Parts: sequence; C-alpha cells; structure tokens
Amino acid sequence: MNKKRGCDAERELLHLLGQKNFSVARVAGSGMISETNCDLLVSNGKKKYAIEVKISSNNKKYLDKKQIKDLIIFSKNFGFKPLLAIKFLRKGWWFIEPKNLGETKKGYVISLEKIRLKNVSLFKK
Repeated sequence: MNKKRGCDAERELLHLLGQKNFSVARVAGSGMISETNCDLLVSNGKKKYAIEVKISSNNKKYLDKKQIKDLIIFSKNFGFKPLLAIKFLRKGWWFIEPKNLGETKKGYVISLEKIRLKNVSLFKK
C-alpha cells in the first residue's frame, strides 16, 4: 500500500476511536524513525493501547517480524497493550494482539478468516 493510503487509514481510525470516547494521539514519524514503533497511542482511562495500523486490499496481511517485536517492546515500556488495527478494504476494521498472529519464515501473517476468530473489541465496556 502506498504511504498516503496508510496515513489516511491512520486518520480514519483516529477519528473513529475519538467518536468512541477514546483519547488518541497520532505518533509523528512512525515507521520513519526507529524510536517510534506505533502509529497511535489510545486510552479511555481503563484500556491503553499502542496501535500499529495496517491496510490490505487482500484477505491476508503479511507483517515484518522486527516491526512487530519493536511494537511489543515499545508498548511494554509505556505500560500499554500492543495491538494491530487492520483495515481490510470493503470489510472494515479488525483488531488483533500480536500473540495471535501466524508465523511465517520472514515474519507474521493474519487472514481475515482468522482475525474474525481472534478479534479484540475496543468498544466493549
């Protein structure tokens, strides 16, 4: 996916979470600077997430191993839960914890079918 599409997805999710009473901060330089290992920091006072945003036009999304490991470390340092938010085009937003990803030789993978089983809800009280 191109960078503009990714940025648009981050902003879309930022607004969606804001409408659901979460405070959201978009992390400047995410993906460009090694010290910024997530796209959004999200909290509603009870739940705290460091979210990496992805978008896919297919029913599978492949993820870089180092990026996911860095997200986990970054989240732990802040006391936040690491989370991936994946927008499967024309199928909506889905959330998954890194521990539920499938492993490949080079990284991780998640399919729409599997994420439906492991989806984390951010909107339950």
